[in-house]
Amino acid sequence: MKIIRATDYKDMSRKAANIISAQVIMKPNCVLGLATGSTPIGIYDQLIDWYKKGDLDFAEVTTVNLDEYRGLKRDDPQSYWHFMHEHFFDHINIDHDRINLPDGTNLDAAEECQRYDEIIHSVGGIDLQLLGIGHDGHIGFNEPGAAFELGTHCVDLTAETIEANKRFFDYDEDRVPKQAYTMGIKTIMQARKVLLVANGKDKAKIVKQAFFGPVTPEVPASILQMHPDFTLVGDAEALSEL
Repeated sequence: MKIIRATDYKDMSRKAANIISAQVIMKPNCVLGLATGSTPIGIYDQLIDWYKKGDLDFAEVTTVNLDEYRGLKRDDPQSYWHFMHEHFFDHINIDHDRINLPDGTNLDAAEECQRYDEIIHSVGGIDLQLLGIGHDGHIGFNEPGAAFELGTHCVDLTAETIEANKRFFDYDEDRVPKQAYTMGIKTIMQARKVLLVANGKDKAKIVKQAFFGPVTPEVPASILQMHPDFTLVGDAEALSEL
């Protein structure tokens, strides 16, 4: 495990973006596993900036996203498809045929999960997987207690995750999706490189627990201690208990 300390969110975003940009430069046709949420936005902003300056070319890059809400259409403002286009894909020269996310509109969970696993296999696996970490240690939507050997699967979101997501749905719990399709921990661990970013004092406790505590399904991110090429990039507050 490699730990890179950043001073603040902007510095964390730049340091993480450096790792992703190096991957794209070294292997222009690489497969990037991408994440949504507030934490990666700064990374995407930095990558867009470098692209606009002519430093990066995404024309041959393939992407596979971690997860998607089950039941949301792509054009729903809260779908991860919409998020990724708004914050990243619409601002770079990526081939839209190379963009992959789980299809939230396919309500046949077994079929959709098999389809997504087959896509990941067909593109040769993931070269670099970007992750954030939840307050309970979840990665993707792999909640505490999730088996480490799972591939893409459908999850029932925990009450804590639903509560955290209410702010995106005008605090109307009835509108918050209760399920999601997510890459499993097995899939994440098969990525050749894993990059996890964490910022803020509220992440300090779980960062210490996940990466300096026991490896347990009750803290899903803890399995990353076993990954052969894992990098943690955190700001001073998120790493303050290490």
